[in-house]
Amino acid sequence: MEKKTSYNINFAQALVAGGIAGTSVDVILYPLDTIKTRLQSKSGFYSSGGFRGIYSGLPSVIIGSAPGASAFFVTYEYFKKTLGDLIPDPKYSSLVHMTAASSGEVVACLIRTPTEVIKSRMQVKQYSSVPKAVKMIFQQEGFFGFYQGFTSLVFREVPFSCIQFPLYEYFKSLAANYTHRKYIEPWEAAICGSFAGGITAGVTTPLDVIKTRLMLSTKGQNIHNYSGITNTFYRILTQEGIKALFSGIGPRVLWISIGGYIFLGAYEKVKKTLYKHEIFA
Repeated sequence: MEKKTSYNINFAQALVAGGIAGTSVDVILYPLDTIKTRLQSKSGFYSSGGFRGIYSGLPSVIIGSAPGASAFFVTYEYFKKTLGDLIPDPKYSSLVHMTAASSGEVVACLIRTPTEVIKSRMQVKQYSSVPKAVKMIFQQEGFFGFYQGFTSLVFREVPFSCIQFPLYEYFKSLAANYTHRKYIEPWEAAICGSFAGGITAGVTTPLDVIKTRLMLSTKGQNIHNYSGITNTFYRILTQEGIKALFSGIGPRVLWISIGGYIFLGAYEKVKKTLYKHEIFA
């Protein structure tokens, strides 16, 4: 039987743990994300800024990190527990984790997309500050300009989580069985998160490239404008070749491997601390 490998926490504890984990990983690894975005830009790495200003757009990420990560983990923990109770058979555990993770990502993307749009455009020097970015996007594209690429973000994040979290939970289960303990330690969960994240990052890079191109598109732009997931995929494939769909795979795998260690390790550490000391219990 599959071992229970984490602590049962409530809504408030998941909210706090997710917020701290999300902010930590996004701030620490932001430079790698900037480099990855510039490598994926149609304009090219150096035209998009090269190694200059690699913290461009960070304020928008700080604003969106905690709410986005909190929304994900609150939803994930809720569906994991609810579905786990409804379908207790261990052979369906991967399905439970996939459904819980997918639900969490859809909710999180509603919060994350506006900050992703602002961040991506600032990373390639389209705007010089967050207030200017907000003003220009709203004036030129309206409210829905902040949700440019929402579908592609969901299209990237849901498959990502459907692979990452079942792998993560599986690796945690293996670690628990190997160590003969009920709960694994946060540092062990961090290693599981790192491996799960790195594997998933490589497989889903084409989806990330499509998302980046769509979010960098602006109205009135003729050369680099993309109009949808299928159109973007076809244009990249026919105009630039399959290699372009894996642009930035190195920084992405590195970033998410390290990020998985920090993000899930921090989440499990904060979760354990809140549970042990009955904080927000």
